[in-house]
Amino acid sequence: MEIDKKIIKKLIETLEDLKKSLKGQDIINSNESDEEKIDVSGEVIKSPIVGTAYLSPEPGAKPFVSVGKKIKKGETLLIVEAMKTMNHVPTTKDGVVKKICVEDGQPVEFGQTIIILE
Repeated sequence: MEIDKKIIKKLIETLEDLKKSLKGQDIINSNESDEEKIDVSGEVIKSPIVGTAYLSPEPGAKPFVSVGKKIKKGETLLIVEAMKTMNHVPTTKDGVVKKICVEDGQPVEFGQTIIILE
């Protein structure tokens, strides 16, 4: 396979132009995380397991919680399905739902923020 010298020369010129346009700025800022920034002022409820989050007990049913709803300790917030087992995720405190951070049917990771309470 032959390498076209014109293409290589053009790539090098393009990279040099890019360096000049950046004027010493870093392309990657290692101080910022790739995770979405979430306002966590309040009680954060995290997923206890890896699985799929469901906001209602069955398709088409009323969701367990909605933003602004008052909830009591132990009440089910949502279900996380793992290996065909439906795991109810209860709240750890009384409060008001400030934000629901997952969508119905969305995969969730262990420790991922799923709901924020006030």
